[in-house]
Amino acid sequence: SEREKQEQLEVQKEKQRELILQLKTQLDDLETFAYQEGSYDSLPQSMVMERQRMIINELIKKLDMDLSEDIATLSPEELRQRVDAAIAQIVNPARVKEQLVEQLKTQIRDLEMFISFIQDEVGSPGKVEDGHCECAGRKDGGGSSKPNPRPSGSRVSPEDARKMRETGLQLMRRVLAVLQIFAVSQFGCAAGQVPRSLWQKDQASRDYSPLIRKLELAVERVRQLAVRHQREDHAVGSLDLQDVPLGGRDELTLAVRKELTIALRDLMAHGLYASSQGMSLVLAPIACLIPSFTPSPQAMHPWELFVKYYNAKNGQAFVESPARKLSQSFALPVTGGAVVTPKQSLLTAIHTVLAEHDPFKRSADSELKALVCLALNEQRLVSWVNLICKSGALVQSHYQPWSYMANTGFEGALNLLSRLSNLKFHLPVDLAVRQLKNIKDAF
Repeated sequence: SEREKQEQLEVQKEKQRELILQLKTQLDDLETFAYQEGSYDSLPQSMVMERQRMIINELIKKLDMDLSEDIATLSPEELRQRVDAAIAQIVNPARVKEQLVEQLKTQIRDLEMFISFIQDEVGSPGKVEDGHCECAGRKDGGGSSKPNPRPSGSRVSPEDARKMRETGLQLMRRVLAVLQIFAVSQFGCAAGQVPRSLWQKDQASRDYSPLIRKLELAVERVRQLAVRHQREDHAVGSLDLQDVPLGGRDELTLAVRKELTIALRDLMAHGLYASSQGMSLVLAPIACLIPSFTPSPQAMHPWELFVKYYNAKNGQAFVESPARKLSQSFALPVTGGAVVTPKQSLLTAIHTVLAEHDPFKRSADSELKALVCLALNEQRLVSWVNLICKSGALVQSHYQPWSYMANTGFEGALNLLSRLSNLKFHLPVDLAVRQLKNIKDAF
């Protein structure tokens, strides 16, 4: 009957499905076995399809595609259209931003051309008398100037030029304000903000633990040498290097200059950069939109931090005051019975190093080594470095957010350096310029 034929057909289809599934399983097992034995170079088909399925699922998540319907019910053209629409949602905003940046660049070029035009018009108007302009290039052989044949109306008067300049500056300020407001509202950046893309992207360079370990080893070595010398004569010292051969007490000097100072320099230089002052007033409001116009932060030597602190605190005027000059001449304390503060001693020390090393064009490393030796001699290394660390203007202006200084405030390093605070040193400060001074004195 018809019903029996239908049942037999269903049974036959089920057997075919089971046979197909069995054959697929055997084929996968055979490919896997051959691949594991090395006689089959490519991956088994099941593994390839699994990886392709994983890639497709990740792309669907990233593109935020709506595939709630069965893929089998969609035609290839419909699938292609959905993929194109999902990609357009990501690409189109980026293209719009590129077009906006190009428009801003064009407006900036127009503004700069307009500023140049105003400067050319107002830069050298000449002398206007009785409707005539005297020009330097229109003198005859006798040296007398000839009157300008052009009418006075064709030359801009000084008053008109001043009004034109004021109008142009007002217009430029308004346009810059509009550009800045637009940049902040659309892209979330402001003037004076350094683009994050300029920061160093290598995560390995941001790890400061090796620098901490290096400083710890240097401090421990200097401490051991200092304690050993203190046991000999109750005072750590370094005699004149012209009379003492290398080794002995010089070992302490070399450890301070070549190990301790270098380790301190490397740790202070972590994330340290020189802030750029060359940003154009026109480009400042949209600096984060045009990274090609913004130079990458340049590395900065830690010694320059001390020099900047010296200049910011007006150190030269403090050290060269008449009272201090007299105190140096007559060897009298300028502060009477008052205690010299760490700030005053640091300004004096920086001035001393600059006065001794700058005439001989010594490097920043040499000057930093001299300052560290002077700090150890006065037992003020921790307090002097702490003054730089607590200077908010210097840290915010010259340290990147991920630097050791910005993250920890240099607390761990200060604790390490404090191990040397109770030791007495007598290290040479002018070691880098001693021979040059001797040569100068000889002549």
